[in-house]
Amino acid sequence: MVGRKESDAAPSRAQQRQARHRARRHRRLKIGTVVTLAVLVLLAGAAVGYGEYLNHQIHRLGIANLRSTASSGVERDTVNILLVGSTSRCVLAHQSAAFGICDQGVTGVNSDVVMVLHLDPDHGRAAILSIPRDLFIPNARTTGANKIDAALYQGPSQLVQAIEDDFAIPIQHYVELNFDSFQGVVDALGGIRMYFPMPLYDAYSSLNIPTAGCHTLNGFQALAVVRARHLQYKPPGVTTPYHAYWPQDLQSDLSRIRRDHEFLRVLAAAVATRGLGNPLTDQSLVAALAPQLQVDSGLSLTDMVNLVLTFHSVNAAKAPQQTLPVRLHGGLDFYYSGYDYGSIEFPTEPEDQHVVEQFLGVPADVDTMTGAPLPAPGSVTVSVVNGTGQYGQATAAASALAADGFDAAPTGSSTPHSSPAETLLSYSPSAPGARAAAEAVARHLSGPVVLDANSTARGSTVTVVTGTDLVVSPPAAPNSTTSTPGPAPSASTTTTTTPAGATLEPATPPVEALAPFDPRSCTASGGEGP
Repeated sequence: MVGRKESDAAPSRAQQRQARHRARRHRRLKIGTVVTLAVLVLLAGAAVGYGEYLNHQIHRLGIANLRSTASSGVERDTVNILLVGSTSRCVLAHQSAAFGICDQGVTGVNSDVVMVLHLDPDHGRAAILSIPRDLFIPNARTTGANKIDAALYQGPSQLVQAIEDDFAIPIQHYVELNFDSFQGVVDALGGIRMYFPMPLYDAYSSLNIPTAGCHTLNGFQALAVVRARHLQYKPPGVTTPYHAYWPQDLQSDLSRIRRDHEFLRVLAAAVATRGLGNPLTDQSLVAALAPQLQVDSGLSLTDMVNLVLTFHSVNAAKAPQQTLPVRLHGGLDFYYSGYDYGSIEFPTEPEDQHVVEQFLGVPADVDTMTGAPLPAPGSVTVSVVNGTGQYGQATAAASALAADGFDAAPTGSSTPHSSPAETLLSYSPSAPGARAAAEAVARHLSGPVVLDANSTARGSTVTVVTGTDLVVSPPAAPNSTTSTPGPAPSASTTTTTTPAGATLEPATPPVEALAPFDPRSCTASGGEGP
């Protein structure tokens, strides 16, 4: 969504992409990053001195689908907090044309930033997992598939449910912030210093850094940095001052997440240096954050204080930050059931499962929602439905799953909703153990695969609706020490190919180094930091 002047040359692919995004500007402007561990801890610390005021200012929400903290097993005492950045302009105290104005029709509610904060008090561990906003999932809304950022339109409970249904990540608490709260925190800290290796520009986030070097950003400028996902940069050798001719970062939201993680690291360092112990700063932070903060009704003031007491020694700047791997759809338009969803991303296995297990700190043979062992393949009945129309796909996949020990059989075909298509592992959310059974099946698949809380075919525990690029792993070797065999694409027993013109790119990495143009920390002397 970068606003750029058109050159006289024929429009490039990037320029065509920009034109499409401009048409969607008002419904797709970005929210700034969630102030995660650093500010949550800071908030709790400030609460010690301003508890009564804080308790009356925070907005508490009744949210369904939240999980209790496990009292035993590998996930004992761990807490997962869903951190959400809301796009709602109508809740802002100060309307701004830079964001879009509620009275002018910018009324959409999306979660353009979705992060899960994992806290493990028994091991003094904290970690952050970002979920890309354009991830296309089957249960985004009660009406069906959509991008995950669309779930918040139906309320926080629906977003929580979608994450639990499709990725088996248990959520215990919910925290939501908006533009005003983000800017207020940065301003209360006296600004944030970041080093810019190159001039940067993004017309739609209002980002304009005209010179390289260390800059002190106020709240509005910091928000522009973390909202920018249509970034243009001026590398060495480019002399023109006209932004239209600057190169563009085409990774969009995934690059924005990378920069947001770096911003959080810089913010955490600023909080550690300036945030706590200064009554004036603390009071300003509470005043900026509390009135705009929405949390679930179960996250009490005592819980917040206990967080700071438990994690006061954790270096928030060094907390692991990962992004759920995805496979990008190569085109500008993704059609599902005849509707154009624009640019989207698919989940990907086995990469997603490996990242979730690492994030939660659980082994590969357990139910990530409960920490209990996964069911043995022989106890799971699997019906396989051909979801792509490719000849013999369901039969081949069922045969491969049966070789892996599942009670699997083909059960016909369904009308394809899209091309390419995700592989859906449908399970009944009301059937005991069904979700864990779907997780067990997922351990034997690779490609664009995702869980789907839905009905199953012919009374089976799990129904696999085959999709594009599906791979079923072969049986484990007789002397294998791995309790649950992982996918092995090079020795696959069934595969499909991606249709021409609808390419899926390789899985993205969970951690990506900063690009040469990305902002980063400053040294004390104003140079480029680590």
